[in-house]
Amino acid sequence: MIPLLQPALRRGLLGLTRLLVGARASWEGSAPVDIPRIYFANHTSHLDTLAVMAALPAELRERTHPVAALDYWGGSALRRAVAVGCLNALLVDRTGKATAEVMDAMAAVLESGRSLILFPEGTRGDGTVAPFKSGLYHLSRRVPDAELVPVFIENLHRVMPKGMPLLVPLICTMRFGTPLEGIEGEDKAAFLERAREALVSLSRPKSQSASQTDSKPDSQSSGQRTVR
Repeated sequence: MIPLLQPALRRGLLGLTRLLVGARASWEGSAPVDIPRIYFANHTSHLDTLAVMAALPAELRERTHPVAALDYWGGSALRRAVAVGCLNALLVDRTGKATAEVMDAMAAVLESGRSLILFPEGTRGDGTVAPFKSGLYHLSRRVPDAELVPVFIENLHRVMPKGMPLLVPLICTMRFGTPLEGIEGEDKAAFLERAREALVSLSRPKSQSASQTDSKPDSQSSGQRTVR
């Protein structure tokens, strides 16, 4: 792709995404600030990456790299041009053949002061949040100063369901939640379930989430520290 065309194509893609699905940002537990972050979101559509990027303010968008599947986004010259040339995506091999290289590449982005967008379920779902793969855990341990921000993508699975060739225009909201707190010595399974629950809680009505939080014993909040 001609480099001079990339900014125009980026604006066009993001503008079209907003037109079709709204891609409205709702900052419900965090603020849009320029610090190294791992935005981890549910995965329901091929439009997820575009929608989250469109929801970010322009200054954050320039410093945020979606982590995208090489087998899909690298499958053709056009897709690669869109992913890398327009969205600054980091293409990764999700077959597990290059795990160390993938982790090194993601860590390098965060250590440079930039942010990532991850989809820790690993594959598209139907609107429910599936169990997380282990990458989020290992990356958070590798770069503990990166803030972990859950992002629930609302409605997008209805816009472009699996197997449907046409888009269904609906207003979709990106709900940016409270940064995940870290617990010293927490094991992988507990961390991943807690991260998943942080994402699931953003899908619930606020009154329901508040009621469930209030019902938890105070002891569950002890021994936590904020990962920054």
